[in-house]
Amino acid sequence: MRMTSECVVQHWHTTFLEVSVILRSKPTPFVGLLTEIVNQGKLVSDEIIINLLSKRLETGEAKGESGFILDGFPRTIRQAEILDEVTDIDLVINLKLPESVLLEKCLGRRICSECGKNFNVASINFKSENGRPGISMAPLPPPPQCVSKLITRSDDTEAVVKERLRVYNEQSQPLEEFYHLQGKLLEFDLPGGIPESWPKLLEALNLDEHEEKRSAAA
Repeated sequence: MRMTSECVVQHWHTTFLEVSVILRSKPTPFVGLLTEIVNQGKLVSDEIIINLLSKRLETGEAKGESGFILDGFPRTIRQAEILDEVTDIDLVINLKLPESVLLEKCLGRRICSECGKNFNVASINFKSENGRPGISMAPLPPPPQCVSKLITRSDDTEAVVKERLRVYNEQSQPLEEFYHLQGKLLEFDLPGGIPESWPKLLEALNLDEHEEKRSAAA
């Protein structure tokens, strides 16, 4: 999911804002509490997130950032309503995978403790069943210099990931209808890894022709 978001960021030359990273990196009096909440798979209070996000958006605007891709927020209708008061959202892309694939991908995440880049050691190969097409995703291995420095996020355990999915199903899924009614929702079933998904996502965004022209001009 993150790699797909980063491809969109690079394509549009915009800023990637990952709320979980903002929560972990922001030095606030509540940093210990925030870390504990995130590590348990719970949702941080709306007030704290909006406060930190608003400050980050103000900082970006002051630096001349012309737009952003927001990942991990909003997760509830109330958060979406508050976000609408803070900034304008043009499009919401819902990247979808079966829960079994999401679980395996989360458990396969690794971070280089030195450079901070994300990798994934999971090799996904789910066969088609019940009319759903199969999904294959190759691992995203680290370069040799990062191999010995890989760490796992403390909240990437099976219990915490399943709790995140439970919370999502309970509180976040109504967001799909919220943004659908606003005409801003794009539902996209990921067919596989980046090589399989990226061209189809561009097509869904009606950007495939633009991409072909840009490639031809390069």
